[in-house]
Amino acid sequence: MDNVDFGLYITRRSLPVSETFEYYRRCIQILPAGFTTLWMEDHLQWEEIPTLECLTTLSYLAAEYPNFRVGSLVLSQAYRNPALVAKMAANIQLLSQGRLILGIGAGWKEDEFSAYGYPYPTTKTRLEQLEEAIIVIRSMWTSSPATSFGQYYQIQNAYCEPRPSPLIPLLIGGGGERHTLRLVARYADWWNFNSCTAKEYARKVVILKKHCDEVGRNFTEIKLTYSAWLSIAEISSQLMRAPQRHIIAGNASEVIRELKQFCEIGVTHFILKFPNLSTINYFISAVMPHFI
Repeated sequence: MDNVDFGLYITRRSLPVSETFEYYRRCIQILPAGFTTLWMEDHLQWEEIPTLECLTTLSYLAAEYPNFRVGSLVLSQAYRNPALVAKMAANIQLLSQGRLILGIGAGWKEDEFSAYGYPYPTTKTRLEQLEEAIIVIRSMWTSSPATSFGQYYQIQNAYCEPRPSPLIPLLIGGGGERHTLRLVARYADWWNFNSCTAKEYARKVVILKKHCDEVGRNFTEIKLTYSAWLSIAEISSQLMRAPQRHIIAGNASEVIRELKQFCEIGVTHFILKFPNLSTINYFISAVMPHFI
């Protein structure tokens, strides 16, 4: 499976922010070849848990760790004007010498929207806003000047110079079958769906392929990615479980088997969250040699 590689998902932890960042420093330092990306979630708050802002942290990671690509998983389109996002992303792309992947989604955490004073419209409206945001971002990256008049977002004679070179891959996250996957088919370079079984992921892929056929898109142009917590131990009682989301959990053989099921569907990049350093080390020694 020479075309498979891995990414580290950086997420909140119930630690002081300095300890959280130091923990992830130690994680990154032990990652071998085969780990190619670092990813930040985009949340502004999670109750009282210290929460790192996505784009500013990605800027730091891109500078500190030049051997990795960096990506957002995923930006809430509502938190930042899309023209500003396009400019900020182009700047990171320039300074990182082409190592950014911009992930974007409709946003979902209603209490976070309310706390920061953002309107929280219906799912339909948020998806319409997402499509307009993508159009604005792509226009800013490919036209000079860029003009786009939508219902929610408008730009006129907007310059994003220097424009990103190479063009930044656009990842769309989500599995909504009528609208989100149609946006993936129409606009995405990468797609991410998370915390589901391989069977559910395969079902989503079938729907995505149908949308690609309908919009005239070559499905093979879209890079399939999967993200989840991963827990590996030879003793079952030591595994992390969660009743409301799927975790890749089991002994080494079980984890290898499940990851291979995703590979057979077409996943080529896994974005993983690990509960601790010992899990990462065990994954590196017992699982990665079967994929790299």
